[in-house]
Amino acid sequence: MAKERSKIAPTELTLHALEAQPFLKWAGGKRALLPGLLKHVPKRFRMYGEPFFGGGALFYKLQPKFSIIGDINLELINTLRAVRDIPAQVVRALKKHRYDKDYFYKVREQDPEDLSQAEVAARMIFLNRVGFNGLYRVNGSGKFNVPFGKYTNPKILDEPNLYACSEVLQSAVIERFSFDTFPWAIFVKGDFVYFDPPYVPLSKTASFTSYTQGKFGVTEQRELARIFAELAARGVQVMLSNSDTPLVRELYSSFRIEEIKAPRMINSKADKRGAITELIVLSY
Repeated sequence: MAKERSKIAPTELTLHALEAQPFLKWAGGKRALLPGLLKHVPKRFRMYGEPFFGGGALFYKLQPKFSIIGDINLELINTLRAVRDIPAQVVRALKKHRYDKDYFYKVREQDPEDLSQAEVAARMIFLNRVGFNGLYRVNGSGKFNVPFGKYTNPKILDEPNLYACSEVLQSAVIERFSFDTFPWAIFVKGDFVYFDPPYVPLSKTASFTSYTQGKFGVTEQRELARIFAELAARGVQVMLSNSDTPLVRELYSSFRIEEIKAPRMINSKADKRGAITELIVLSY
C-alpha cells in the first residue's frame, strides 16, 4: 500500500501555490479551525494519515507528499476516488444538476448502485451543496435523508476548486477504513496522523453520529485513545481534536492538551450557534 519509505519526500509546513478547499461541507468540518490547527501541526513529517477524513480541510491545506486517508462512509470514499481519478467526468455530471426542490428529492431517491462512478460523486456533491445546512445524514437503512435547503443561488459546481482537489488527492491512497482497521502498523517515527473523530457529545441530546449507520460511543472513544497512545509510543506524531468534556480530558490526561475556540454553525436555531471551546490533543 505505501511507497518505499526512502522514496517518500518529507512534507514541510509551508505555503502552497495550489489553493484547494474542501469541495464538501461537513458537520464538524475544520475549515474555520484551520489557523488553530496549523499552529500545532509538525513542521516536518513524512507520511500523513487521516482515518476520519470527512471534508478534509487540513489535508487540502497541508498537501502532503504521500498520505493514506480513509473514512467509514463508502459514498464519501467513492466520491473522493472519482474526484481524484476522473475529475472531468465528475464536472460534466455536476453540470446536469440544478437547484430545484422537486428535482432535489428525485435525485435523493436515486440508488447510488444504479449510477456510474462520476454520477455517484456528482450526486453526493449536489445533495451536500443543496441539502439543509450542508449536512450528510443517513437513516437506519443507509439512505440519505437530509431535506432540501433554502439558499440563494447555491454554488453546486466550483470547477477550478474541484480540479485543485483532484491534484492534491493524486498522492493519496484512499480506502474505506474504520479507525480500528486502518493500517497503523506501517506508521513509524516521523510520520503524522490526525484524528478528527465524531465528537463526544456535550449533552445527551447533542450527539451527531448518524452520517453513517454505525455509532461512535464511549467504547469507540476509548479504543481510539488506545490507538493514539500506541502510535505515540512508536514516535508517530499524533494530533486529535475533540470536544471539551471530562471523558476526553480523562482519556488523554497523559498527553499535551490545548484549548481552542471553535465556531459551531450547524444548528437550526441561530441563538444556539457561536464559539465553543474544543480540545486539541498532541503526542509531541
